[in-house]
Amino acid sequence: MEMKSRLGIIDWGIGGISIYKLIKSKAPDIGVTYLSDTGATPYGKMTRAELVGRLNNVIVFLGSQCVTHLVIGCNAASTALPFLNTRNIKVEGVIDSAVKLTEKMRPSRLGLIGGRRTVLSGVYRRALAERGITIEQRIAQPLSGLIESGDVSSPQLREECRKILAPIRNCSHLMLACTHYPAISEVLRQFVSEKTVFIDPATELVKRINRWNLPSGGSDVFITTGDALKMKIAAYKAFHVKINTIVNKPTL
Repeated sequence: MEMKSRLGIIDWGIGGISIYKLIKSKAPDIGVTYLSDTGATPYGKMTRAELVGRLNNVIVFLGSQCVTHLVIGCNAASTALPFLNTRNIKVEGVIDSAVKLTEKMRPSRLGLIGGRRTVLSGVYRRALAERGITIEQRIAQPLSGLIESGDVSSPQLREECRKILAPIRNCSHLMLACTHYPAISEVLRQFVSEKTVFIDPATELVKRINRWNLPSGGSDVFITTGDALKMKIAAYKAFHVKINTIVNKPTL
């Protein structure tokens, strides 16, 4: 193995590439192992038991790949974090970072867009209520699927954004509760007030990762349980990240 300590990122698809891109802009020499699990049922459609079991299998696999620190770059998966067996791996989920960042910003009217599991779990609503912050949530399920296919600007995508954001367009702050959404921030911007501030949890998450003081060195490794070519194309279209080689691992 080229490194004894590596940073891992888990996402069902390419959403976590937004976190990867930000990490590399701040700490380009950290070796990252990115796992896209599109060969499995979408995390947001699994039962809690199924999701916990799947993520535990993924964590065991990444541990065998020298991953010692792990980011769960998926809001749906992060809802299962309290139930995971993280073994000796230090894990950060995106939700805790999002809540902490929102608390710092103290929005006067907070909106949130996210996947069905993320919204219906109530995890954001409860955590923010404890901090005296109310939230208006909107399920934005179609968006992640469109972005996953590499669509960041079609008429269909724009119409979905318009419908989803219409009831909360005048929020002071908008939480992007899915790591896919930064890929379409310019489109989302067109359907909210010009004063609306976007909250991207990845910014707070990367600050936490930097405090881990991971060693430099080691090349990045991309792994998928799904279609490697589709992942390459979507990652470039959505985030302008060029991935040269993706290891296909259909079973974990």
